[in-house]
Amino acid sequence: MTTLTKRNRRAEAPAETRGHAEHEELRRDSDEEDDDDIDSKSLRLTLMEEILLLGLKDKEGYTSFWNDSISSGLRGCIMVELTLRGRIHLEPPSARKKKLLDRRVLVKSSAPTGDVLLDEALKHIKETEPAENVANWIELLTGETWNPLKMHFQIRNVRERLAKNLVEKGVLTSEKQNFLLFDMTTHPVTDSSEKNRLIERLQESLLDRWTNDSRRMSHRTLALILLAHSADVLENALTPLPDDRYDIASSRSRALIEADPDQESAKVTTPAEEMIWAVLAAFNKS
Repeated sequence: MTTLTKRNRRAEAPAETRGHAEHEELRRDSDEEDDDDIDSKSLRLTLMEEILLLGLKDKEGYTSFWNDSISSGLRGCIMVELTLRGRIHLEPPSARKKKLLDRRVLVKSSAPTGDVLLDEALKHIKETEPAENVANWIELLTGETWNPLKMHFQIRNVRERLAKNLVEKGVLTSEKQNFLLFDMTTHPVTDSSEKNRLIERLQESLLDRWTNDSRRMSHRTLALILLAHSADVLENALTPLPDDRYDIASSRSRALIEADPDQESAKVTTPAEEMIWAVLAAFNKS
């Protein structure tokens, strides 16, 4: 079985034996990378689009019918993406609210992001009183609520809208397929290079560029690994690897996935990292 082999050696993380000064330098580089991502027109894909692309079957153009996690996973992406863009954050911890899922989501800036899905979610968060926590927002945006007064928070047709974005960016195309009893619009991959780069980035982050410390990873890379797992699409990126490298990548991804979100968040200093771990905590809870 072939696999992606191109590696960027220059970006390799420093060894753990290096001192505190190098740790801080790498940390600043990571933060600058994320700062450059905020509202940047050069940003190729959002986290939501990347997760959908990982979940799509290349030729068929639709996600697995057996994947019942991707819908909530995409809503988790929305929460993280809004935080990366400086729009929302978790309220500060207090004596009563130390755990991530006890803390409410607050609006930092209501300025439009330029992305329709993000702006729709931001509008809901801004107008909601009292504020909700991360787990509640993922459920509300997915439509998993029995409260009729909160049904309007659901963001509908997320996969179709993201697929149309990817069509506009030249990554996917649109086709009509007949499924015996009904017709469905599908979106096969037309530009495989974009998906290959995405898979390669995920593989490298768990292999050649593995840091053994989530705090040394860029926020987007950490989010991509954890959200791909939550949306049940991470395996799609790791399966092409040879057996020995697959075992290493899987073991390292499990180390991140099985970490205690509250303990990890206590070590971090940025709103983005707190939100990433809060989203993982929300999926662990469900």
